[in-house]
Parts: sequence; structure tokens; C-alpha cells
Amino acid sequence: MLPLIVGGILAALVALVRTTRLRRIYDERLPESRRERLFLAAVGFFTAVLTIRGITVAIHYNFGPFHDVSMGGRHIHHLVWGILLLLLSGYGWLLQVGTGTGDSRRLAGQLMSMIYGVAAALTLDEFALWLNLRDVYWEREGRESFEALALFGALLAVGLLGKPFFHGIAHWKEYV
Repeated sequence: MLPLIVGGILAALVALVRTTRLRRIYDERLPESRRERLFLAAVGFFTAVLTIRGITVAIHYNFGPFHDVSMGGRHIHHLVWGILLLLLSGYGWLLQVGTGTGDSRRLAGQLMSMIYGVAAALTLDEFALWLNLRDVYWEREGRESFEALALFGALLAVGLLGKPFFHGIAHWKEYV
């Protein structure tokens, strides 16, 4: 259910931008593919974080139709889906899907970027599970996941917003 919700939210955002005046702003402000990919990865990441946290809170408090996913009596953490999506997006980029080279399409690059952001969110939301090798999501150690999410979100933001500053550093002689 989580992939459908996240995918639906992202599809709605894409439709909103493509069918309104936001399209012109988007094309003007994100002309370069690296900046666009960073932006879309950040959108996917933050959308997934908000959705995941909302659903896990609902599961924890038995609210709504949400429940844990289990196979053969074993709880499948959303970390698993994040790893699978990271493998998918990494493999896609190895094949140069959506990289802007060769026959690669812009739409494929946009999709791969959002998948990467969603995958990072799914994986980092259970970062504390990596460290403790046990489910500490609702315990004090679960805070480590929040810290990992914050650090990666900040990294995405710096990559997206820091270009003018980093460009200035690269041309530091002009400022001496």
C-alpha cells in the first residue's frame, strides 16, 4: 500500500506541474539535468519520509486500514523495499537510463531520480535497525533513524541549493 500512496502523491505532483503554469517556472528554473535530478530526488525523499512516518504512526496506534507486511510470519520492514529500489535505481543508472546520454530520455531520468529519493527515505527511516540489528523503531535508539534522515535531507538540500556557492569556490581567484 505504501508504494501506491507515495507513487500517487508523486504522480499528482508531476501532473500538477505539467498541466499548470508551474511547468514554465519548472523548465526555467531547472534547466540543467543535474539540478533537476537533485530536485526530484529531494521531492521523492521528503514525500516518502512524510508518508512513511504517517503510515507507521497509524500502524503503531492501530488507526485506519494500515498494517505491517508479513511473509511466513516474518515482519518485512520497509528498509527491504528501500534496498530493492536503491538496487533498481543504481542498476538503471549503470545502464545509463535517464542520465541524458545516448538514447536516454528525460522522463526516465526524472522517474529514476524520484525512485532514488523514495528508496533513500525507505532505507534511512530504518537506519537504527542497521546499527542495532533489531527493531528499535519506537525505542530511544530509533532516534538514530531521524538523525540519518536529517543528514541525508540536508545533503540533498546543499546539493540542490549550494551550486552558486560551490561555483564561487571553484572560481576563488576571481574573489581575491
